[in-house]
Amino acid sequence: MANLKEIKRKIGSVKNTQKTTNAMKLVSSAKLKRTEELAKRSRVYAAKLTELIEEIAQKMQQSSAEGIDNIYFKESKDVKNVDIIFITADKGLCGGFNSQTIKRANLLIAEYKKQDVKVRLRAVGRKGIDYFKFNNVELNDEIIGLSAAPDFKQAAEFISKVAESYVNGETDKIILVHNGYVNMITQEIKQDQILPVDTSKLELNSVATSELEVEPDDDDTLLDALVKRYVEYTMYYSLINSLAAEHSARMQAMDAATTNAKEMVKELTVKYNKARQESITTELIEIISGMESMK
Repeated sequence: MANLKEIKRKIGSVKNTQKTTNAMKLVSSAKLKRTEELAKRSRVYAAKLTELIEEIAQKMQQSSAEGIDNIYFKESKDVKNVDIIFITADKGLCGGFNSQTIKRANLLIAEYKKQDVKVRLRAVGRKGIDYFKFNNVELNDEIIGLSAAPDFKQAAEFISKVAESYVNGETDKIILVHNGYVNMITQEIKQDQILPVDTSKLELNSVATSELEVEPDDDDTLLDALVKRYVEYTMYYSLINSLAAEHSARMQAMDAATTNAKEMVKELTVKYNKARQESITTELIEIISGMESMK
């Protein structure tokens, strides 16, 4: 009977876990819908901002034989310092979501070390911070809470400090790494060069169709302002995109956990019934044996 009680206790425990994982799945599903809608709206704004930068940059490129003479567009030929910003979640229970981002950050660090380039790490999210601190890796900057609740003002302040170090010549390149949302079942690692602006991703050779009129002397000033906002919004959008991917990954992880719990309950129920049948059979044999011995 002790064995039966133990199996019954396990069944109850697994059923409770199943209820918890199913509830977490439903919560993540609801949060994902809200974050996905926010990401869609943010994507539209980011696209329009990129279009404006393309137009101004294209005008500057066409008016100068040397191309775009702007600090935010100048690629360093001799990269000595690189800032890597990576975004992870503040919580776990989301499958390989955090580990994939950390893995890409480690690959980048190893790659730049081979090139004798100094890397400064800037972390957003408790899971990434805890990992690198546990492995005694120095973090140049860290923030907790922003990846769980993206805020434009906080995101802008965080990235502005990094952008300022680029303008001052303290770093030659800024790279942002995060796990991005593709759809409800897919996430993929995003690795974006924030500064200098990656001109390969801009359509600078297309025919201009805009009616935007800007005085030549204002081009550089306007471009600076636009790039600053572009950098700030890229950081903010990456946080939203990462949060959507986190909810998606947690929803999948909790769905898999719920399914596994169901299967485990089935297996334990079969085991319980089998043990119960064996117990009844043993009791019957004992009764029959006792009756036979009394004859």
